[in-house]
Amino acid sequence: MTTGDFQPQPGPYGQPGGYPPPYGAQPRYGTQAPGGLARRFFARVIDGIVVGIVAFFLAFFTDSLSSYWVTGLFTGLLMFVYFVGFEVTQGWTPGKKMLGLAVQGPGGAPKPTAAQSAIRNAFTLLPIIPLVGGFLGVVAIIVIAVTVSGSPTKQGKHDDLAGGTQVVRR
Repeated sequence: MTTGDFQPQPGPYGQPGGYPPPYGAQPRYGTQAPGGLARRFFARVIDGIVVGIVAFFLAFFTDSLSSYWVTGLFTGLLMFVYFVGFEVTQGWTPGKKMLGLAVQGPGGAPKPTAAQSAIRNAFTLLPIIPLVGGFLGVVAIIVIAVTVSGSPTKQGKHDDLAGGTQVVRR
């Protein structure tokens, strides 16, 4: 075989080397396309409304509606439990399901493990921290949004920290 006989083999994106995907092509992770930032954002809004309603009623019935500390605790803890519970048992949250999204574990596993989901959603606990928790939560959301939009696989920093989880279109 001579040097001129070598032909590069196509990679996962159908071109030699496999990366990056051709301009305008949608990179794929496993067999499903990644969920985009806008769809993920609106799914979070839907889920946030559901959790906010539950947190409101909990605060109302415990007569702690005026306590910032308690509402932060309810909201942060409820968000965490809500996201981890749904992702581990179903692979989606109601907001994600409504918008045709699902959360996969690393390597295309159908669902993340409890540990992966807990790491992925740890930022939802930030409102529990007195005084600065809300600010830190906003910073975390911005970091996640920037890393999702800058990633060819649409994985955020929280997905990387969780071992490679990914939100995909169902």
